[in-house]
Amino acid sequence: MISNRAALVAVIVALVSGLLISLAIRSPTLVTDTANGTSTARSDNSAQLRWRVPLFISQNLPVLGDGPVFLSESLNSVSGGAIRLDLFDPGEIVPAFSITDAVREGKVQAGWTWLGYDQGKIPASALIGAAPFGLEPWAYMGWWYKGGGRELTEQIYTPHNLMPLLCGIIGPETAGWFRQPIESVADFEGLKIRFAGLGGKVLQRLGASVTMLPGGEIFQALEKGAIDATEFSLPIVDKALGFSRVAQNNYFPGWHQPYTTAHLVINLQLWNDLTKSQRALFRTTCIASTGHLLAHGEAAQGAVIRGFGEGGVTARYLPLEILRELKSVTGQLLDEEAENDPDFAAVLASQRSFEADYTLWKRLAYLPRDL
Repeated sequence: MISNRAALVAVIVALVSGLLISLAIRSPTLVTDTANGTSTARSDNSAQLRWRVPLFISQNLPVLGDGPVFLSESLNSVSGGAIRLDLFDPGEIVPAFSITDAVREGKVQAGWTWLGYDQGKIPASALIGAAPFGLEPWAYMGWWYKGGGRELTEQIYTPHNLMPLLCGIIGPETAGWFRQPIESVADFEGLKIRFAGLGGKVLQRLGASVTMLPGGEIFQALEKGAIDATEFSLPIVDKALGFSRVAQNNYFPGWHQPYTTAHLVINLQLWNDLTKSQRALFRTTCIASTGHLLAHGEAAQGAVIRGFGEGGVTARYLPLEILRELKSVTGQLLDEEAENDPDFAAVLASQRSFEADYTLWKRLAYLPRDL
């Protein structure tokens, strides 16, 4: 017989011995510090990453806000907790339009953004984010994954110390919310409108006064009359932002953005330091996130449009003559932009080549929409 105290000591010794043996047989791995991205040795079964990720849209927005949340939760789940992305809404640590700058400079490890915001310093980014009268979203995915789009984008962003991963895509945005109906091209003359990307440049050529505002600032500008009209995203997103309360003419189709992408941009040095399996986890979960966001966006719009009448909103379709003029001006603009920037020219040629082949399939395979 042994005393209770002796038994307790024996148990403690056994537990400590087991712990030491367990630690001894584990191989050291790395932990990435969230502040400076440096790696240090640690005894664990897998590499641990915890990154700060600023967002260009708020997490509480329907559909759009779900994208980064889905990605973060998926990475955490499939990695067994080894990869964690801490998400921050616009302005919490980085303004919505400054995400790629912050990632490039190493202020944050990664960011969730619309690459079209880089248009001022990387002209080709506008085509990667959204191209007027461009590919439909599933065709864009074909171009990105199988048509050379990913490789071309990575090549363009490498000099900027960034690795862009396609992690989300949605279908056409609305053509905008207007206080007054748009009945002819002349109605754009002098119109004060918030508009993004290449579509904004097209409207400028038609005489509109175009400004860029982040999503969280649009309603106030519209309500106070600083702008007469705006575009931003899908009907369900725009309604959540309150546009329907002050501008009740919602126009379609989304000629300026038939697709809109979301990318996770990662500091290139950190990306290169990841293991092969970690990079595979990021790429695979981003593919899942892209499909998830597209499905969510397509599923959510019909019910919103059905309820427009209750809120006094009129869904309108732009007259065909306006669409034809917009398309003509777009073609001229794209050709001019291509002449001024070789990367823009490369992306435009790649997308046009893919679309030419894809159209052969699309016209034969899909039912006519007016059937």
